[in-house]
Amino acid sequence: MGFKAIWARTKLGSYGAAFREAPREILYNKMLLLTCLLFSCGAVPLTWDQGSSAVIATLPSFQKHFDISSGTDAGTIKYFISLVALGDCIGAAGSFWINDRLGRLWSYRLYIGIWILGNILQIVAPNVACLYAARIIVGTGIGGLIVIGPIMLVEIAPAETRGILTSWFVVIQGLAHGVSTFCVYGVYLNKSLRGTRMQYQVVWICPVIFMSLCVVASFFLCESPRWLFLMDRQEEATEILVRIRGLPLDNPRVQHELQEIREHIHQERVFYAGGRKTASFRSILKETFTVPANLRRVQQCIILYSLPQLSGAASISSYLIPVLKIVGVAKGTERNLFLSAMYTMSKFFFAVIASFFFVDALGRRKSLFVGCTCQMLADIYVGVYVKQTQKGPVSLAASQGAIAAIFVQAFGYSVGLLTLPLVISGELWPNRIRSFGNALAQFVHRLFIYVIAFAMPSLLKETHNWGAFMFFGAWCGIAVIYVYLIVPEIAGLSVEEMDAVFTGPWLAARHKRKPNAPRDVEDSEGDQSVSRSSSGKPTQEQSEVVPTTVKQL
Repeated sequence: MGFKAIWARTKLGSYGAAFREAPREILYNKMLLLTCLLFSCGAVPLTWDQGSSAVIATLPSFQKHFDISSGTDAGTIKYFISLVALGDCIGAAGSFWINDRLGRLWSYRLYIGIWILGNILQIVAPNVACLYAARIIVGTGIGGLIVIGPIMLVEIAPAETRGILTSWFVVIQGLAHGVSTFCVYGVYLNKSLRGTRMQYQVVWICPVIFMSLCVVASFFLCESPRWLFLMDRQEEATEILVRIRGLPLDNPRVQHELQEIREHIHQERVFYAGGRKTASFRSILKETFTVPANLRRVQQCIILYSLPQLSGAASISSYLIPVLKIVGVAKGTERNLFLSAMYTMSKFFFAVIASFFFVDALGRRKSLFVGCTCQMLADIYVGVYVKQTQKGPVSLAASQGAIAAIFVQAFGYSVGLLTLPLVISGELWPNRIRSFGNALAQFVHRLFIYVIAFAMPSLLKETHNWGAFMFFGAWCGIAVIYVYLIVPEIAGLSVEEMDAVFTGPWLAARHKRKPNAPRDVEDSEGDQSVSRSSSGKPTQEQSEVVPTTVKQL
């Protein structure tokens, strides 16, 4: 067997073949890519705040105005960092009632407006009490944005590139994180801003200008066709789907996707909402928590969003300068800001690598294996290193290894528990409960962030610093076991095709994934996936594929 034949049978080889066979009009559609880019920019407020809040407390003007004694002590800045996560919980939980009523575009605009209001209050806050109140409002806007962004990306992306396009959200997170840290570094070096409130206010003004431009740009882009189908705006939904696929309406692939979406929504309504267009909150809860396949989705989202926080990666990002101090490399404000900027930019490049070479190409499960393993080994090394420094001097090589381990941890986090929970939780929900499911997942996610961020200083203190890293490493090991046993591979499946996966065995190792039906159908009448009987109803084979979740009720 030649090398090409062996390569073709690998995950990377099969992904490359599927990518090459997909119509160019779909992969390089201008409207699709611009809309995905716009909603990916909804990640900017999240990590701009995370990156800036981790280092802005080191600015002399910030410490003077808000009477904060130290930016390197985790206990001193824990309220400033953690309160925004509390607002995230409020925004994520409340987004469910807004997303399906206003639509994806208007919800996006509303959340940006709330976030801008909170930032303005931060900028003009006269004291620390007003600052804390503004932090909660900022978090409320962020909470809504981190729900609506992945929903929109999943709903408009084609199956071949859904993982890549959804991971754009994480790539923009990394970019915003890095730029925000460099922004703080820049204002610190700017001598004309020293001693003035403008030194820290500039850091909050810059993203407000950018996100205001995003709101303007949103009026030139498209709504989600799946949401329009849910609202029975059939003609508008069809027109937009044709536009973002770049293919004519009579193209077999477009016809197949239209039929798949319509039938899935129709069957969900018949079985869960009595045929009504709008779903009641009670029916949404019933469908989410009483259908075994959906209950499996709930547990998977909650656990996948809990593990990143229990693994400590987000807390290390938020408390990076105190962590650098623990490792022994924090040597002055300028050096700390520079190392923070390098760390955040590395996460951006790692996210880019993850989006192109891991999420779709390697698959969801294997990417999680690689990421969690790297993160676990790095956490264990840092824990052992900190323990040794407490006993006595360590070698220069060991110190350099500790710095490298922090960056290896960032790589593992970017490839695994940062990117994949967002991609998986965005794509695995059925159309009717996607907004509720994502809101629930993000609420739990942000709640864990708040709890861990608030508890991080105490955890470091009670475990003598080194124990916290061993605790994080242990949870990474648990994550590897959980992924192996429970998390199925869903790369390449359409949103509607995932029911068959989640009605199968809970143990992922027992699940036999069936090959996808070809997406570029040349003869619509000869393709069973789009064939219909003479009465206009779906064929028996098709009926057995779509309503698999329904049969469990």
